[in-house]
Amino acid sequence: MTISSPSTKATLQLDQTLSPPLLTSSPAWQASFSIDGKYLAVCFGNPDTCIKVWEYLGKNSVDTVTAHNGVVGVGSDATSKGSKTVDCCTDINNTKSNTNHVEWKLIATIREGHSRTIRSVAFAPTSSTLGVPILASASFDGKVLIWEHFADEENVEYNEYDGGSSNTDRLQPQHGTFEPIAQLEGHENEIKHLAWNQTGSLLASCGRDKTIWIWECFLPGTVGGSASGGGGDDEGEFECLAVLQGHEGDVKSIAFALSHGQWGEGDEILLSASYDNSIKVWAEESGDWYCAATLGVNDAAAPPPRPLALGDSSLVQLEGRGAVHTSTVWCLGINPGGVRFLSGSEDGSMAIWKMYTATERKRLFPREHAVSSTDGLWNCVGRLPDAHAGYAVLSVDCAPSRAGHGRIASGGGDNCIQIYREETGGSGAGSSSDAPKFAIEAMAINAHDGDVNCVKWYPRDGTSLVSCGDDGAVRIWKYSQAG
Repeated sequence: MTISSPSTKATLQLDQTLSPPLLTSSPAWQASFSIDGKYLAVCFGNPDTCIKVWEYLGKNSVDTVTAHNGVVGVGSDATSKGSKTVDCCTDINNTKSNTNHVEWKLIATIREGHSRTIRSVAFAPTSSTLGVPILASASFDGKVLIWEHFADEENVEYNEYDGGSSNTDRLQPQHGTFEPIAQLEGHENEIKHLAWNQTGSLLASCGRDKTIWIWECFLPGTVGGSASGGGGDDEGEFECLAVLQGHEGDVKSIAFALSHGQWGEGDEILLSASYDNSIKVWAEESGDWYCAATLGVNDAAAPPPRPLALGDSSLVQLEGRGAVHTSTVWCLGINPGGVRFLSGSEDGSMAIWKMYTATERKRLFPREHAVSSTDGLWNCVGRLPDAHAGYAVLSVDCAPSRAGHGRIASGGGDNCIQIYREETGGSGAGSSSDAPKFAIEAMAINAHDGDVNCVKWYPRDGTSLVSCGDDGAVRIWKYSQAG
């Protein structure tokens, strides 16, 4: 995967700090937007384990926005902890005038339910249909809880104000509550991650016990669930469909992706990333889930893959041979069409994978083994070995289609956020699906005072994204494309 410097400027500006960094802050582990972009949930670890939920109010014009220490703007291959340089950057301590400011209101702080660190939260993809947000949370206590929001404008509770450290003595009204409607148990110990499928009919969880649990969900408004939400006797039912085993280490991250008819009979497959340095592909056939492929496994007899050079078409060097990642695979990001995904690792690398059909597999990769003759192939078509100056790549997320083709956000152990743009044309050779070429379009140096644990694009239009970090801060960033 070739990385180049951008020819035009894009910007990434701090828009709002929802939860400020404090010396006593709990780490903010993961963020999740509802599918309609109306709600944002973030989970926090010890000592103040909780879930905070904000509601989107719209955009307001303000005179200034004061940012945390750091630098944003266009960058070449650069980070704050590395030795490389940054071009055309702006100090975000400087105020920005006439900013179209996005407003979020804290509507709930959930402190009950879990007894240990809450590591993952995920909104069900049903919120826009029902008008009622349903949230799943997973904890180191081994439990998954399902929450439903019950609005109550008459009985308003007050909780801490999260607008900035200078306002910590103020109180903010919170309308309504999130109530648990289901508790799912089965994992032996810590749960690390959650993922819903596209329809909300399946929920997957993974953890330290090296297993993945898949639950069939009958949520209000989905097939098999009640017609509407809002409480009552039809609050949703859950049934365990499968317990998947095969990883040799903790399972760190999972994500559903479209199968495109290339694996099993189901509409979707499940990808899992592990401490064992591998990624597995799981598919469904006749109601049973099976491991369809293991990606990135080490083959000592073959050289490790290298990043593709401009114009290089030597895909055979990446044809399932060698270790794509040499340490824990922390994160996965699926592109909107489901024909690509990205993986980030403790080894500092970020890899891009392309889906090939069964026909293409047989023609282009005849030596590749498949569980079934009708199975397709995920192949690593590019690898950036130094994505965050040698520090771990902890989070990666693909932008919605409206943000433009091939845009990716990543967060790392170097405290930075980076935005990549795929180059599709121009005076030189552009990107192709078999030899992708990316430019670092914008970046935020010292976006957090510590690891950037999660970055997520705003799902409606990709004009902003959220980040959360070890410093406990939750920040909204405004992204503007190169003009």
